[in-house]
Amino acid sequence: MKRRTFLEAAAVTPLALAGIACDSSARPPATASEAEVDAMRRDWKALLAPGADVTLSTEPLQRSEAEWKRLLSPAQFDVLREDGTERAFSSPLDREKRPGVFACAGCGLPLFTSRMKFDSGTGWPSFITHVPGHLATEKDFKLILPRTEYHCIRCGGHQGHVFDDGPLPTKQRWCNNGVALRFVPA
Repeated sequence: MKRRTFLEAAAVTPLALAGIACDSSARPPATASEAEVDAMRRDWKALLAPGADVTLSTEPLQRSEAEWKRLLSPAQFDVLREDGTERAFSSPLDREKRPGVFACAGCGLPLFTSRMKFDSGTGWPSFITHVPGHLATEKDFKLILPRTEYHCIRCGGHQGHVFDDGPLPTKQRWCNNGVALRFVPA
C-alpha cells in the first residue's frame, strides 16, 4: 500500500465512521423530477457547443504510462491514472455554474452536463446523474469500507465515487475530482 493511500485512509476513515464525512443537510432541496432527470440523460447533447472539442467515441483508448505522464499535469495524472483525490474546495469546477458539458480531462469524453450538477457542499463537483454509457463503476475497498468508484469508459481514468446521499429523485451524488474534468461551455 502506498504511504499516501494509507495516510488518506487514516485521515478519512474516522470521519466516515462517525457519519460526518458529508452533511446532507447542507444541500439544497431537489429541483428535478424523474422526468427531468430522464430528459437530462436523453438530451445531454443539447448543451454541446457547435464544434466543441470533445469526443463522442466510447471506443477504448489505450496509452502507455509514459504517454499519460506527457499528456497530463502531475495532479491530473495522480487522480486519473493513480486513483488519487484532490483536496476538497480546490477546484474551480466546484463553483462552475455556466451551461455546458463536463468532459473527461484525459480523453475528452462528455461525462456530465451543467443541468446534472448540484452544490453538495462537499467541496467537489457533484452531479445527480451522468451521461448514459460513459462511466463504469466498481467496488473500492481502499478506505476499508466499500465504496463505488467510477471511471471514464473510454480511457479508464478515475473520476470519483458515487454515493447514495444525493438529492431526489436519484438520491445519487456522483462526487467528481475537478482536476479529472474539463468544462466545455455551451
